[in-house]
Amino acid sequence: MLLWVLVSALLVRAAGFYLPGLAPVSFCEPGKDQSTIELFVNRLDSVESVLPYEYTVFDFCSENTEKRPSENLGQVLFGERIEPSPYKFEFKKPAVCQKVCTKTYDTNIQADKAKLDFLKKGMSLNYQHHWIVDNMPVTWCYDVEEGQKFCNPGFPIGCYVTEQGRPKDACVVNSNFNEKDAFYIFNHVDITIHYHVVEHEQLGARLVAAKIEPKSFENTNDDSPDCSGVPKFLKNKHTGAFKISYTYSVNFVEDKNIRWASRWDYILESMPHTNIQWFSIMNSLVIVLFLSGMVAMIMLRTLHKDIARYNQMDSVEDAQEEFGWKLVHGDVFRPPRKGMLLSVFLGSGTQIFIMTFVTLFFACLGFLSPANRGALMTCAVVLWVLLGTPAGYVAARLYKSFGGEKWKTNVLLTAFLCPGVVFADFFVMNLILWGEGSSAAMPFGTLVAILALWFCISVPLTFIGAYFGFKRAGIEHPVRTNQIPRQIPEQSFYTKPFPGIVMGGILPFGCIFIQLFFILNSIWSHQMYYMFGFLFLVFIILVITCSEATILLCYFHLCAEDYHWQWRSFLTSGFTAVYFLVYAIHYFFSKLQITGLASTILYFGYTMIMALIFFLFTGAIGFFACFWFVTKIYSVVKVD
Repeated sequence: MLLWVLVSALLVRAAGFYLPGLAPVSFCEPGKDQSTIELFVNRLDSVESVLPYEYTVFDFCSENTEKRPSENLGQVLFGERIEPSPYKFEFKKPAVCQKVCTKTYDTNIQADKAKLDFLKKGMSLNYQHHWIVDNMPVTWCYDVEEGQKFCNPGFPIGCYVTEQGRPKDACVVNSNFNEKDAFYIFNHVDITIHYHVVEHEQLGARLVAAKIEPKSFENTNDDSPDCSGVPKFLKNKHTGAFKISYTYSVNFVEDKNIRWASRWDYILESMPHTNIQWFSIMNSLVIVLFLSGMVAMIMLRTLHKDIARYNQMDSVEDAQEEFGWKLVHGDVFRPPRKGMLLSVFLGSGTQIFIMTFVTLFFACLGFLSPANRGALMTCAVVLWVLLGTPAGYVAARLYKSFGGEKWKTNVLLTAFLCPGVVFADFFVMNLILWGEGSSAAMPFGTLVAILALWFCISVPLTFIGAYFGFKRAGIEHPVRTNQIPRQIPEQSFYTKPFPGIVMGGILPFGCIFIQLFFILNSIWSHQMYYMFGFLFLVFIILVITCSEATILLCYFHLCAEDYHWQWRSFLTSGFTAVYFLVYAIHYFFSKLQITGLASTILYFGYTMIMALIFFLFTGAIGFFACFWFVTKIYSVVKVD
């Protein structure tokens, strides 16, 4: 009972803010119901660092009296920390230069100096605020090339002008930011809230956009700020007292064109490379479908001729002159070396495949949209936990067909080997995050909860699956296996294992690398990913391409009388993960601006987890495609 309560709690929390069909919030004028608009703050992050930090770490104005909203598992894993802020507005009640708080520092006091140094570090690394109004990101919209606007769901805390007078990051937007070796602090924000009046329904209005413009003012009187004067800056080598007054102005604009249901569109449409992505994906799909058609056509025509020729051999002389893949019919189902490890990998790969398919399917339906924060990761983790049964069943069934008898070792390895490697890597990364004081560090309680999900739900379900897998009769093969193994002739360079494996991963990687760029952008450059329909299509194309590439190479190896296809088929499509790893390294050096040892270790640590998951997933696709192919072709030829 306790186990199901745990899962139910996670699923309820995974619902996040709103799923499709839930009623939106309507706001009324002051004096009526629901007139107060609350602004929530999220963790701050940077494209130059993997380490996100909580809002309060930077010593901004904070609200200590209210409870924080609860985060779901996905939000905790991604380091999101949403909390209330002192920024509160009354609907349709504009405000000008409202003081939030004044922070006073003295560099002679060690604690104050540490706070100022951390604030300067945040500005030098271009850390960004992420504010939320009515479950919608507060965006900073500015002009980019060709007169287009880019709406960033975050805005910087400040910027830095170097000792040579070169403005960095956001300092380029204002020519008055010209003090050398100085940090300019965005201590004032102009907030514009767009609303749409609901007609023919309940009274009130719905918020459809929240935009912000960060500014910097050196107020003449910090205790009573007037939001005027030159920009506020902090010299890098400043000593003595320093005051920062935080202020805001808010304005309300009615927008009759944007409906509540499409209020995210202006953010998504302004994302960079959106048009390029559409063209690139379509181009990639056309190439992959063309190659897949060619592979399928060659395979069907060649195989059809082979089978017809083999089945027409009636005389003994003909039978003695057998050639090609029929020669190895007595060895093709010989159990592979290290069958235990292969069966464990295939069980975990099946678990990941089903998890990915179901997660992407739900994402296509809109349940895991960017508005539903953390739902994608929560859905994936919960599905992985509940899919222990297929993993145990597949591993046990294949291990039994390989002639294995150590069923206890098999089920224990299935339950603990691959998840254990992922957890160990994740735990080491978490220790680094703890040491750096990052908000992405998983709290101890959540770590215990994940271990409880693994040990109390996933492991028992894996045992149940393994029990049914071992209980069933072994897989019947269409041909008998000879007692004495056949000698494999000398192979040419192209039919040797390693060149075939290396070549096999190229085609599957070719169909995903464009999507991979946008996925890595969403993870490391904090851009929104929302094109799950295309991603699902690319996922299907990846499955088809992995299967066809592996079958094609498997056919060539069987024709060369090499019957060791089991590990080769797994590694051929699994080698796509090696190309993924190489691409991730290229992406790190060419696209990212990450600095610092901790951030670099974290990037490659998390990339190794992704590569391992991708290896198991693609490897399982290749093996099962090849297994089906080999079973099919040997079941349709006459073997004496």
